Amino acid sequence: MTGPAVILMAYGSPDRLTDVPAYYSDIRGGRPIRPELVDDLVARYRALGIDDGDGPSPLNAITEETRAALEAALGIPVLTGMRHWEPRIATAVDAALAAGRAPLLGLVLAPHWSSLSIAKYEGLFDDAVAGRAETRFVRAWGDEPGFVELLAQRVQRLRAAPKEHEAHVVFTAHSLPSRILDTGDTYRDALLDTARLVADAAGVGNREWSFAFQSESPTGEPWLGPDILDHLSDLSARGISDVLVCPVGFVSDHLEIRWDIDVEAVERAQELGMRLARIEMPNADPALVEVLASIVRRELAAVTA
Repeated sequence: MTGPAVILMAYGSPDRLTDVPAYYSDIRGGRPIRPELVDDLVARYRALGIDDGDGPSPLNAITEETRAALEAALGIPVLTGMRHWEPRIATAVDAALAAGRAPLLGLVLAPHWSSLSIAKYEGLFDDAVAGRAETRFVRAWGDEPGFVELLAQRVQRLRAAPKEHEAHVVFTAHSLPSRILDTGDTYRDALLDTARLVADAAGVGNREWSFAFQSESPTGEPWLGPDILDHLSDLSARGISDVLVCPVGFVSDHLEIRWDIDVEAVERAQELGMRLARIEMPNADPALVEVLASIVRRELAAVTA
């Protein structure tokens, strides 16, 4: 073996509008999808800047920029593996092993573990490796000091701007079915921990921030709440007119940010006579790349210790 490699995992995004049905089907595990839901998703991706060209999608381009920067920072191969699009996690693993790389470190571009999210990536990673190499897998990194500081600085920067100094900060993350709580899943608690760390680092008082979930899917079962759209109504009823959204559960500009926050949440805020801003997402910012690089170095050091 010639040395370690990183499998950098992400959710994935369709590169063309014509890819949306297959992409949605992959997410749904092949279950039937109502045509109107596909049409709605196509419209949202069109608004995000995806068309019928050759790609890549804006999200996949951000992932590639992050991968390349992380590889440059580490000096070892970093391969992208997508959960729901190409290149697949298994494809990345096979390529690393074919090049004689080991051990393999799995790292997901999502900071918080859940049985319905990060655990799924880990399962795909383990299945792909199938015992062919030594592995490490990073299950969560939402409390990494560098990540907390990165978000705190962005919150501070906006709250210091004109008309933002009294903004109530709403931390958000992708909602999941609430049944995960019955199994002891730590997702919600970990998110709240990150929100508290960021608020403390940004000097946001306990009464000046709250937490809401977003991007609930229409599955017909209860999901974690409150949903941000309902939460904005509650904040308005409390007399809060300025809101700053800090999505702690995401690191990139993708559909859940560019549509669910920038369109739907903004529209709800306008209906309520509120002003809503959000922090700039980390994307491939060098500060985030250095956070990821530090995690990788620490994990690989543990392998060789």
